[in-house]
Amino acid sequence: MMAVLRIFSYLPNPRIWKATIAARLVGVEVEVRGAKSAELAQWLWDFEARPLSEAERVERGDLARVGRVGFRGTSILKTEAFLDAHPFGTVPAAFGPDGDVGIFESNSIMRAVARLGGPQSTLYGRDPYEASRIDSFLDAGLVFARDGQHYLLALRGQAVSAETHARARDAFQIYLAGIERALAPAREAIVGDTLTLADICFATELALFANERIQQDVLAREGLAQAWDGAVEAAHPRAFAHFSRLRRHPAFAPDMAAYLDKLEQRSAPAPA
Repeated sequence: MMAVLRIFSYLPNPRIWKATIAARLVGVEVEVRGAKSAELAQWLWDFEARPLSEAERVERGDLARVGRVGFRGTSILKTEAFLDAHPFGTVPAAFGPDGDVGIFESNSIMRAVARLGGPQSTLYGRDPYEASRIDSFLDAGLVFARDGQHYLLALRGQAVSAETHARARDAFQIYLAGIERALAPAREAIVGDTLTLADICFATELALFANERIQQDVLAREGLAQAWDGAVEAAHPRAFAHFSRLRRHPAFAPDMAAYLDKLEQRSAPAPA
């Protein structure tokens, strides 16, 4: 089966799982290229993305751009074709099969996969109203995702402010409260009666936020508590039960299961 979409990203990246999970559910092929975040600065960022030798990096130095956000201050080689397709110059970066059309932002890449599944797919709703309700949940998730990203990057940098922590904690709880209500009284999906993009986005954003668990030392040093703790789980039982179901679902598990298991193992208390 020919890939209908190529995605270039740092790996692992729970946000590109939005596309790979959707692809399994609608039966299309998605190609993923990339490497660990620390290695991606050594790649040529392009439709034909690939690692470069040191000699190639020197030879193509005219393509160097200074990275931002997760690659802040790093010199990265990005082709003009890449920047034409991806004007913000970020990853994950998706391309159509010929490389001319670029699709950026993980929710938009996920939507593209759902559309490529054809009219038989209900991942993006059965009618314009249901599709718009799904969009509402995706937009609400962006608020949580942005504050969560700043928080996780700060933790990874070994320093986080009380303000950044509070914004992420509040965004997390607000998002969970909406999901909790949407699943009441005992629904199996966030929108409608089958899985949609809203469920995929929910599961993958929580999987990413679970990286907080392995930064307990940083939080303790700053005198801060985990945003994701037993109390927040107890306050949102439907949301976390749904997350537990999704991580074991056949379309989700290939991406999520081992990743979450590893995070849980790394955050577990050492044996006495």
